[in-house]
Amino acid sequence: MKSFARVLLLACLAYPLSALAIFDDCLEYFPRGEIPSLTQVGRDLCFDGFAVYYSPSDKKPIYVVEKLNRERLTKPKQARTNLFYEEARLPVSERASLSDYRGSGYDRGHNAPAGDMGDERSMAQSFSLANMMPQARQNNQGIWAKNVEEPTRQYAKRIDGDIFVYTGSIGKAGSIGNNHVTVPEYLFKLIYDPSRNLAWAYWIQNTDDATMMAPISYQDLALKTGIDFHLPASVATLSKPIHVRPERWNETRPFHGFKNYQQ
Repeated sequence: MKSFARVLLLACLAYPLSALAIFDDCLEYFPRGEIPSLTQVGRDLCFDGFAVYYSPSDKKPIYVVEKLNRERLTKPKQARTNLFYEEARLPVSERASLSDYRGSGYDRGHNAPAGDMGDERSMAQSFSLANMMPQARQNNQGIWAKNVEEPTRQYAKRIDGDIFVYTGSIGKAGSIGNNHVTVPEYLFKLIYDPSRNLAWAYWIQNTDDATMMAPISYQDLALKTGIDFHLPASVATLSKPIHVRPERWNETRPFHGFKNYQQ
C-alpha cells in the first residue's frame, strides 16, 4: 500500500494538481494521522520534524504541521545554520528562489521554526524555501518570535505528551520577486493539546506594526481559513494567551463541531 502511495505521489508531480494530499511518510505529525481537508490545491512534502502542504501558485506553504513535546525541545540546541535553499523536490516553475526574497523588504519567515528543531538534520531542512513565507521583518523578529513561537515551545515543555502545531498564512497583500511569491495578509498558528482536548489559535496581521490579540477559537480559525483540521468535535478553546500562569491553562469554552460553523 505504501509503495502504491509513493507511485501516486510521483504521478501527481507529473500531472495536474489536486487538493489530494498523501503525506505517506510523515502521517505521525498529524493528530490521529488525519490530514486536513481544504479545496486549495497543493503538494505535500515530508521533512524530518515537520510536514508542508505547499501552494505551487503562491510559492509558499498553505500550512505546515509539527508534533512537539518536552523531549524534542529540551535536546541540546543545534547551531542555527541560516543556509536557506531552494526546494529541489518541487518543479522549477513552482519554486520560490533565493533571489525572490533578496531586496524585497520581507524576511524569509519560517512556518516550522528553526527553534523547534531537535537535531542537525531537521534544523538544516527547516531552511528550505518551501517552509518560508514573505513575512514583515519586525513581525517575524518581534511579535511572532516572542509572543507566538516561544510561548508555544514553553507550553510544550511544561506538559506531558505531544502537542500538534499547524502554522500557515492566507490572503494576498502583493507579491515579491520574478516568481511572484505571494505576500500573505494574515499569519496563523493553531495549537492542539490532545491530552486536554484543548485547542487555540493565533491570528496576526502580516505587518511590522501588528498588535497581539487574544487567541481565537479553533472554529473561528477554520472559518477564516476554510481548512478543516479534523480536530475532535468536542475540542475546547483556551480563553487566555498561553503565556499566562499555568494554573489558568484550563480556562476553556466548548466547541460544538466544525460543521456548525461552515456556511
